[in-house]
Amino acid sequence: QCLLSGSWRSDTGCQMVVSTLGEDGRFSGSFLPGPATGDSEILPVPLEGSQQDAELVPQPTFSFTVHWQLQEAAQTTVFLGQCYVGTNGEEILHVLWLWREASDSPAEDWKATR
Repeated sequence: QCLLSGSWRSDTGCQMVVSTLGEDGRFSGSFLPGPATGDSEILPVPLEGSQQDAELVPQPTFSFTVHWQLQEAAQTTVFLGQCYVGTNGEEILHVLWLWREASDSPAEDWKATR
């Protein structure tokens, strides 16, 4: 069974900490980007998400959102993934993400999502 509670670190050095995992699958915690961002001033930001019922699905899917509090632009990142249990019992997360910044107009929309 794979549970998200605890601390996770990506291959790029990002860190996710799930501090609260409710019985309904909702969770909260914090996210800290890794050194690849090049900004040593970024502090951990809150995250909110949900996970499939791990009692029903042993390797559940999950999603969470991070709203960045940056001065230069409003930005949001959404993460979508699945928690796997490896052959030796370790828990592994496979995650995709989309990053969105606010654009000034519909004409600028094309460059707002990465």
